[in-house]
Amino acid sequence: MGIYAHLQMTDLPALNSATCWQILDDQLSDQIVNALLWHCLGYQYDPDLQQWNAVAVAEEWSTDYPQPPDFIGSRPATVKLTRSIPAAHKQLLKEQLGFTGYQVSELNPRLTRRATAANWLLSYLQRQTV
Repeated sequence: MGIYAHLQMTDLPALNSATCWQILDDQLSDQIVNALLWHCLGYQYDPDLQQWNAVAVAEEWSTDYPQPPDFIGSRPATVKLTRSIPAAHKQLLKEQLGFTGYQVSELNPRLTRRATAANWLLSYLQRQTV
């Protein structure tokens, strides 16, 4: 994950509906999307050691992913992300953003994983405000 080392959490966009739309509309890089997810999951980059740590990451994530996974490039990581969204939050893209999905001609694993990321981030926001 060295290619992501230069990303500082302070450089990330605010986590809100507009950012989720940017994810869905492919206006943010995959690296930024991953970094948002990592930040919310608790992964931290130590610039002195030049490595990521999972000290603040929940055990169900840190056991499988001691290093932050590439959610956009990894089906297993995205499946785990999907399964971690509470049932009551599965439709947040539609309910909060009015997102109706991609056209069939647009569908590919990368866009589907970005939609999963946006939905997980909306769920994370929802859980933070409760």
